[in-house]
Amino acid sequence: MLLTIENTAAYCYTGGKAFNPSQPTAVFIHGAQNDHSVWALQTRYFAHHGWNVLAVDLPGHGRSLGTAKDNVAELARWILAVLDAAGAARAMLIGHSMGSLIALEAAYLAPERVSHLAMLGSTYPMKVSPALLETALQDEQAAIDMVNIWSHSSIAQKPSFPGPGFYAMGGARRLKQRIAALNPAHVFHTDFFACNAYANGEIAAASVHCPTVFIFGARDMMTPPKSTRLLTAAIAHGTVVQVDSGHELMAEQPDAVLDALFAFAQTAAA
Repeated sequence: MLLTIENTAAYCYTGGKAFNPSQPTAVFIHGAQNDHSVWALQTRYFAHHGWNVLAVDLPGHGRSLGTAKDNVAELARWILAVLDAAGAARAMLIGHSMGSLIALEAAYLAPERVSHLAMLGSTYPMKVSPALLETALQDEQAAIDMVNIWSHSSIAQKPSFPGPGFYAMGGARRLKQRIAALNPAHVFHTDFFACNAYANGEIAAASVHCPTVFIFGARDMMTPPKSTRLLTAAIAHGTVVQVDSGHELMAEQPDAVLDALFAFAQTAAA
């Protein structure tokens, strides 16, 4: 689905289904240097089991045009504009890593628009080391390789994962390279800057009253479970689910993530 946001084309993957106003809506928000495709399994399932799906490409990423934004609050307002353009009064927001901060900020800015909240691979503050910020600016390929190694729990996942011939680490690397090729304006650095600069997380988390689930990778080195205590304490009513993966949990444990997300979505919606 192509929408017009801020006079610019914005792409949302719908899981192959047309938007149905009578159904609940789930918005999937990717992380740094990624696009909607990181949610491939989860979005298809939601779309074919009674949900509208809007899996966005953030500005300057994938098929969405425009300049990548370096401010989480601006990205949150962009997500709310997506809801307006699609005709969704309320939605479940599902965000991974940087996308989880965007979802959190959107829930803070417009709590009446967010029915429930899912935060995957999240932490706050989401600080990025000066060395990685500089590498993302000066040598993007090196930054991609560094993050790709840190984001996976193993260089070789289980066979047939999530399908025969699929290589999680290689797929993630190629996606980041593709984003870099589509938009040479240092998107990785822009995304990291936004994560590093976001300072409203504690206030935003304290304001969340909608049903919430946290899904963490037990072997996540980018946002390790021990770093998540501020968020989980601020949203004390949230449920915590751990899966056996690194930071790229949607790819490393696609079925476990889907099971946790869909069970939460159905329970919270009911």
